[in-house]
Amino acid sequence: MIIQLKPKTTEKELQRVIKRLIKDGIEKENIEVIRGDPHTVLGIKGDTRKLSEDHYETLESVYQVIRISDPCKELTKYFHPKGTTVELSNGHKIGEGLTVIAGPCAVESYKQLLESAKIVKKAGANVLRGGAYKPRTSPDSFQGLGEEGLKYLAKVKKELGMPIITELTDIRDLKLFEKYDVDIIQIGARNCQNFRLLDEMAKVDRPVMLKRGSEVSVTEYLLAALRIYRGNRKVILCERGGKTHDPKHRNVLNLNNVVYIKQNYHLPIIVDPSHGSGIRKSVAPLSCAGIAAGADGVMIEVHCNPEEALCDGDQSIDGEIFDLIPKLEQIYRLVQN
Repeated sequence: MIIQLKPKTTEKELQRVIKRLIKDGIEKENIEVIRGDPHTVLGIKGDTRKLSEDHYETLESVYQVIRISDPCKELTKYFHPKGTTVELSNGHKIGEGLTVIAGPCAVESYKQLLESAKIVKKAGANVLRGGAYKPRTSPDSFQGLGEEGLKYLAKVKKELGMPIITELTDIRDLKLFEKYDVDIIQIGARNCQNFRLLDEMAKVDRPVMLKRGSEVSVTEYLLAALRIYRGNRKVILCERGGKTHDPKHRNVLNLNNVVYIKQNYHLPIIVDPSHGSGIRKSVAPLSCAGIAAGADGVMIEVHCNPEEALCDGDQSIDGEIFDLIPKLEQIYRLVQN
């Protein structure tokens, strides 16, 4: 339920409404105050069936009462009319201005990571990506360097001054992520509904990017994000597409989800056109389409030598990122205006 107060409502009048809610059985921790201009809004979580809209609308300071049936009500724009921003260690805010996350799918060596990072840094990317742990379908595929990969990420972060994002696949590795100061913990598509892992992310005091699972509906996805958000407000969504029966496409990037989420929910959302297509030539046009659909940024696989990549070389770009980022910035400005 949302209770919208009248403009210029005083703090004393606000507290009077809160006391009434508590008296009517709502726990204080389930009452969220969102101060806006000109209205202040009270967001009431949990079971609000015991509350009467008619009763609260008779209160002098109440403008209107809105009952919300959305199971992810805390993530709706009713609760937060302004979009949420997630600030990183370098001051960049995801959700405020274009965000470009770029780098290799997997950390293969220090030299490979540094060369790739220099490309994306020079091109204007905000965050360096690179997988230290790679959950691959085949046990014979490259599985990542593990802790050694985290060491390389931390070293390159220090050298270039770029925040880093990498995927956590096992909660037992969380201490290593903290040790090497990973700026954004990525929960990959395979773990989108790994509820025990999500619950642990709710206890973490650093940004978490949650990728949508291939077969996970948008509602299931938002509920997964909500598990993290209730303990950790630094949640970033990522649409990375889903499988298709058409053999021409590895995945199809679902821009419907981007539009729907941006229109109705307040968390920032990134698109991943690399996994969303699996095809190098599709990365640039799908990146542009994602930003045009309202995404807050893109996550792109960039490798210093895609033909020699140990992981996802077919969907990795290299110097093309220099032409791509200016286009994305132009589209972002047009969409925001």
